[in-house]
Amino acid sequence: MEYTLDIFAKQPEQLMAKMAKNCKDRRLEKGYSRRTLAEKTGVPAPTIERFEQTGKISFESFCAIVVEFGYFDEMFEILSKAKYSTGAELETINKNKNRKKGR
Repeated sequence: MEYTLDIFAKQPEQLMAKMAKNCKDRRLEKGYSRRTLAEKTGVPAPTIERFEQTGKISFESFCAIVVEFGYFDEMFEILSKAKYSTGAELETINKNKNRKKGR
């Protein structure tokens, strides 16, 4: 089944579940047990198990797993570019590029 961003727009739980499944698939492709992945990443095996079952994990642990599987560059790119869908939104982005605070 092909997933698009629209499916996840209001359903972060579905995105988390899909990411957990993808990580489990990568783990199995590499022939890693949860214990092996835990040793390589420093993420406890019970945390990996919980992630694979519920989709919940800390961002730090998720990043450790992503790096182990060789997706550092893709992960780095996720928020590195501004996204916009209208000219007005692009104008707002350009206006706020140098802001340091959220006000």
